[in-house]
Amino acid sequence: MSNHSISRGTKEESEYVRNRLIAFNDETVPSDLNRNYEEINLTLKNDTGDIIGGLNSVWCWNWIEVDILWVDQNYRGMDYGSKLLTEIEEIAKEKKCTFIKLNTFSFQAPDFYLKKGYNVIGVIENAPRGFKHYYFMKELETR
Repeated sequence: MSNHSISRGTKEESEYVRNRLIAFNDETVPSDLNRNYEEINLTLKNDTGDIIGGLNSVWCWNWIEVDILWVDQNYRGMDYGSKLLTEIEEIAKEKKCTFIKLNTFSFQAPDFYLKKGYNVIGVIENAPRGFKHYYFMKELETR
């Protein structure tokens, strides 16, 4: 038995692990898709410069994954979420992505994404307890 240990990694150690996986992926994935990794974050501000919404996402290979879409409660129902989602879809098309994927909870916005043309590709029950965790995908027409 060896003396290996597991510990919580530092930021630098986490980056090392990420880069090792990226190197492995680059050896496997077709070369025209290699290194397609970029954080794409959109910010929505009101007239006084306060942040009232935003969208955080990552471009990876031939898709964009939306991690967070948030609009301040005082600005909901004013189409800002739709505008953020439309903007990231346009960026995805420019980058020749074939789909967008994202996730949301039953207490957040599954109906919103359904109305925007996203399809449920998976659901985890009781995550968090008493709710559902939805995974969505929308196919894009590439230019």
